[in-house]
Amino acid sequence: MSNIQNKNIDKFAGIFKALSNPNRLQIFLRLVSCCAPGTVCSVDSEGGAFVGDLSKDLDIVPSTVSHHIKELRQAGLIKMKRKGQKIECWVEPDVIKNLSKFFSC
Repeated sequence: MSNIQNKNIDKFAGIFKALSNPNRLQIFLRLVSCCAPGTVCSVDSEGGAFVGDLSKDLDIVPSTVSHHIKELRQAGLIKMKRKGQKIECWVEPDVIKNLSKFFSC
C-alpha cells in the first residue's frame, strides 16, 4: 500500500473510532439530520446547533456532550465556532462526501 492509502486508512480508522461510541454517533446523526452539511442550524428551529441544544432528547448531560463534541471535532467530523457564550457545531459537506466515497469503493 502507498503512503497516501495508509494515510487515508488511518484517517478513516480515526473517524470510525470516534463514531463507534453510541453517544457520539447519536450526536453526529443529530447534526447531520438537523442541518444540511456545511450549514449551521438549530436543533430546535433557528440559529445555531449549540452544544447545549444537542443534549436535549439524547439523555446525555451537557458536560458529557462537550467531551463527545471534542472527540468528533478531533476526528474531523464536525466544525465548531464560539458565538458569545455558546458554541455552534456543524458537519462539513466534505465529511459526508468522503464517507460516501469510502463506502462506494
